[in-house]
Amino acid sequence: MLVMTAPFLWMALSAFKTEQDLASSPPAWIPTEWTLANFRELLNLFDVPLYFFNSTVVALFVTLCNLVFCSMLGYALAKLNFTGKKLVFGVVMAALMVPGNLMLMPKFVMMSRMNLIDTYAALILPFAAGAFGVFLMRQFMSTVPDELLEAARVDGAREWYIFWRIVIPQVKPALATLSIFVFLGSWNNFLWPLVATNDADKYTLPVALATFATDPTKADGSNGVLMAGAFLVVLPVLAVFIVLQRYFTQSIATAGLK
Repeated sequence: MLVMTAPFLWMALSAFKTEQDLASSPPAWIPTEWTLANFRELLNLFDVPLYFFNSTVVALFVTLCNLVFCSMLGYALAKLNFTGKKLVFGVVMAALMVPGNLMLMPKFVMMSRMNLIDTYAALILPFAAGAFGVFLMRQFMSTVPDELLEAARVDGAREWYIFWRIVIPQVKPALATLSIFVFLGSWNNFLWPLVATNDADKYTLPVALATFATDPTKADGSNGVLMAGAFLVVLPVLAVFIVLQRYFTQSIATAGLK
């Protein structure tokens, strides 16, 4: 726990330190003088609202698309019988074994040919669904009793009604778990937004912060300002995890039950 939390605590505390505390030797964990100067300097030099808006839009849309599309395919693979079902599931499992960086070039070529570079669509569409999300939802939906669905069909319920009104409420912990993983991955995604955007106005927070950190005319080597920026990047992820933690814990506790 100490190994995992120490870098985060150092970053959070350093965001409130003066330059003297940051340069002190030996390093001081607790600031001798708490200050918000780093955040004020960051807001003056860095367009936080714009990049925060970009990251929020991309992360929310990617998460929403994954919840809809992954749960739809997961339901089909778990509860419906159709030709090629095993083949589709095999393709999903094979996709889990493909490294994400290997798909970087094909995704870029597709977005380029569709004239979507430097747009929100280029940041959202390639991640609108994922093999991990499909597998997760399929596994959880397999635990929903078939008798419950058959009873609904006997009463005249259509598949859309069964999916939205019966199955989805049964797998809320899985949806919360998927939301955490997808939102975290999208919010922290650095390589693809760096490749897919040339316009600085479309940068997400990680890309903008990295660009800001390497610009000598802005950050000017101030570790306190960079720590303040990193702290702001982490806050939304912590908020999402805290809100959905109860469902996430419940999903782990029920993962082995049938």
